[in-house]
Amino acid sequence: MGKKPVLVIMAAGMGSRYGGLKQIDPIDPWGNIIMDYSIYDAKQAGFEKVVFLIKKEIEEAFDEIIGSRIKKYMDVAYAYQELDKIPEGFAVPDGRTKPWGTAHAVLCCKDQIDGPFAVINADDYYGREAFSLIYNQLASAQDNDRYQYAMVGYELGKTLTENGSVARGVCSLDKDGYLSHIEERTRIEHRGTSIAFTEDDGASWTSLPADTTVSMNLWGFTESILGELENGFSGFLTKGLAENPLKCEYFLPFVVDGLLKAGKAQVTVLKTPDQWYGVTYKADKEAVVKAMADKKAAGVYPEKLWEE
Repeated sequence: MGKKPVLVIMAAGMGSRYGGLKQIDPIDPWGNIIMDYSIYDAKQAGFEKVVFLIKKEIEEAFDEIIGSRIKKYMDVAYAYQELDKIPEGFAVPDGRTKPWGTAHAVLCCKDQIDGPFAVINADDYYGREAFSLIYNQLASAQDNDRYQYAMVGYELGKTLTENGSVARGVCSLDKDGYLSHIEERTRIEHRGTSIAFTEDDGASWTSLPADTTVSMNLWGFTESILGELENGFSGFLTKGLAENPLKCEYFLPFVVDGLLKAGKAQVTVLKTPDQWYGVTYKADKEAVVKAMADKKAAGVYPEKLWEE
């Protein structure tokens, strides 16, 4: 029997587009936030340990709002994403406040991980099935001649907001359903009746079908990814700091795609029909509140998630 999968929650982003700590905004009358629902679903799926990746400066507020509550139900550990956690020989550019991205975030958790693990964003609602799919996959995951990773794939049309653009990892699958290519598209939005992305600030748009498989950063990895993230970070910084020192980001899809191209990893795509919910923008909150109330009415969740 291998080690039990651990859940890593990336909560270090300060919510640049939403204003304030978006992760810490209640979405039901009991003070629960989106993360409570994710952790509840993860616990139902079999996860027993959660690693919260945060900025050290928000630890007290974070622990008060969610950490201390979850400690009654799960093993809780904290890891910290800080700008100065970079390899020797590199310096943080003057004026840089933006974190180094999702791949760096996972790398910052390495001391808390010693087996397979799943990664999620703090402020996305993934749905019950997603956690069961990824847990069951990880529970038996073993690297062979290639690293055996997984991701939960969503239909693009079910992951958009009416209130602006979103960033998504757009996926291509091979004939056997494995991931063959993933590309981070940082601005996807509704354009009339279609969906499109732009890479040049809206000067030109490329349309995407609504059933395109996209990643919502729900990944399943074996421990082997940690060494790869570490090995690739210096190369990323060398290029990124020269090209875009204040904004460059080390993204998980970028690293995974590199491993696919090198033939080092195989990524199983676990498809879910679930509707995504999130609070990319303040105006999204109403839809999330209504969705969770509807799910409770349908019996998906108890009225109170946690018996305090």
